[in-house]
Amino acid sequence: MADDNTDTKSSNQMWGGRFASGPDAIMEEINASIGFDKKLFAQDIRGSIAHATMLAHQGIISADDKDKIVHGLNTILSEIESGNFEFSRQLEDIHMNVEARLATLIGPAAGRLHTARSRNDQVALDFRLWVKEELEKTEQMLTGLIAAFLDRAEEHAESVMPGFTHLQTAQPVTFGHHCMAYVEMFGRDRARVRHAIEHLDESPIGAAALAGTGYPIDRHMTAKALGFREPTRNSIDTVSDRDFAIEFLSIAAIAGMHLSRLAEEIVIWSTPQFGFVRLSDAFSTGSSIMPQKKNPDAAELVRAKTGRINGSLVALLTIMKGLPLAYSKDMQEDKEQVFDAAESLELAIAAMTGMMRDMTVNTARMKAAAGSGYSTATDLADWLVREAGLPFRDAHHVTGRAVALAESKGCDLAELPLSDLQAIHPDITDKVYGVLTVEASVASRKSFGGTAPSEVRRQIAFWRARN
Repeated sequence: MADDNTDTKSSNQMWGGRFASGPDAIMEEINASIGFDKKLFAQDIRGSIAHATMLAHQGIISADDKDKIVHGLNTILSEIESGNFEFSRQLEDIHMNVEARLATLIGPAAGRLHTARSRNDQVALDFRLWVKEELEKTEQMLTGLIAAFLDRAEEHAESVMPGFTHLQTAQPVTFGHHCMAYVEMFGRDRARVRHAIEHLDESPIGAAALAGTGYPIDRHMTAKALGFREPTRNSIDTVSDRDFAIEFLSIAAIAGMHLSRLAEEIVIWSTPQFGFVRLSDAFSTGSSIMPQKKNPDAAELVRAKTGRINGSLVALLTIMKGLPLAYSKDMQEDKEQVFDAAESLELAIAAMTGMMRDMTVNTARMKAAAGSGYSTATDLADWLVREAGLPFRDAHHVTGRAVALAESKGCDLAELPLSDLQAIHPDITDKVYGVLTVEASVASRKSFGGTAPSEVRRQIAFWRARN
């Protein structure tokens, strides 16, 4: 007896204090998904109603049983939405929790609901419906973010700022043009969202465990009832597929990368050294020790959220990479990654939309910075090509000498005397001063997609028409 007691104690210690019941408790802990997949309750009930309605239409269950099932499912939906539903870990997942409650409400008729389906195609349906709805929400949020940038671009179509390469002053641009760069980025994100919705717009229900079913079901009927374009075409692939979730995470990762680049610029721009923008108090915090500080915490957190989204994408790719067809329990680990990424993306888009609408833009500071670093040097070179007939490489060399001279004198190019410029090249005339200001530089960039205010407004009009 003593040996038996010792063995039991040793066994419990091996399993760990949390699992007092030994292996059974561990199996329950690792197997249960209700802690996170209860988020799919609305999709699960919606799918079950469509399935029951189809079964009755096909004569597989009676109309009376269908009515009881639908009424019971709607009752459960109300209970969950009102917070009066008790989820059970022993019942593992959302599907079994709903089915058990349905049996309590309507009796034996509840057992007919699972005819001609499996939890494999049921979870595929629930998850696909959730991701589709999340993509539609993301599309709307991106449209709102694009609208915020369009408003700012229109407001600042002529506001001059430095354009950067390598974070070094390169050429003058307008803040409106810079804003429109993000419109293009988020426009591509939205296009990817729309493409993903089209990709996943197929109904999994009816694929059953992996081989389809011998019941005379109508999968086109359930697809239509659930808002899908059509049913999936291969039952094995249907229960194996998580491409729609991976595609959502890929889109979220790319959009998150764009948001993070914007966040980084806002962090830089809001420093005293730049002073291009000032965030509202709604998107800033103070320091616990330094009273002068105003920290761009919202932007920094958007930047950090991107790391979480990237991690979710890598996690799901890693989960799926070695799975044989068809369904494996590993796929239970898909949902938390997507749920977390969706929440992070929603927060990031909402925060950026708010920041762009609320921030104060210091146009005077931007304009002053736009002329620094000899940003109109390329305009001088272009003038030498156009007016003096120099090959561009020669013009580049002449301009380099002019920049070096201005640097030695501690002045801008536009402040160099004509005599100094003519000493570098005799064909330079006083007309050159007309291209050496930042305003003239910006106004001259009228090529399609350029930074000239007239071109910025053209692109704003294009995007307003499609937004």
